[in-house]
Amino acid sequence: MNYISKRIMTSFALLLVIYFCIKNSYILFLSLLLINFMSINEFSRLFKKIFKQKLLLILFSNIFSVTYLSLFSIIIWLYFGSSQNTQITTIIFLLLICILTDVGGFICGKLIGGKKLTKISPNKTYSGMLGSLIFSLLFGYLFYYHLMNFLTLEINIFIFIIIISLISQFGDLMISFLKRKAKLKDTGSILPGHGGILDRIDGILFAVPVGIFLISF
Repeated sequence: MNYISKRIMTSFALLLVIYFCIKNSYILFLSLLLINFMSINEFSRLFKKIFKQKLLLILFSNIFSVTYLSLFSIIIWLYFGSSQNTQITTIIFLLLICILTDVGGFICGKLIGGKKLTKISPNKTYSGMLGSLIFSLLFGYLFYYHLMNFLTLEINIFIFIIIISLISQFGDLMISFLKRKAKLKDTGSILPGHGGILDRIDGILFAVPVGIFLISF
């Protein structure tokens, strides 16, 4: 099975997990625990390789990552576990923008290629960044149009999608920066075609909290 096939199959499996998390609070709770555990391990591995024998920096970095991941999980739990359709729709909408950002960047980056966006991540191109924005804007708006009764936005929907998509891409670059400093290709190998948990949720970790803040502001 080639790389793209593995990536597609893993993506479908992850979408099924999200679906069952929405339907069952126990699955949601166990999934969040598992994601936290594996993400913390991956962050710890990165920090050990980056800071080597600097134990104080490793300690503070791990404390920060544990705190951030815990707060992120609480946010996901409160919204996914809510009985209100508005909150569930909001979190699905934000996750969708992040997923579309990743899919658009991957497809356009592979098909078009072109000039590299940054040295931090050699696979990132300007065509990929543009594809991320186009996919998230097009399909994100279609989702919003059909479910706008459950989403309340004080800012323009297109501006909102662009902000979330750009932050998702920023999150991707941040994890890529850490991997580059640690001299690692992936944060792990648990997800075929993707790498580690952080390779999959890098943009989500940054974009979802900001999106919720903007919607609640």
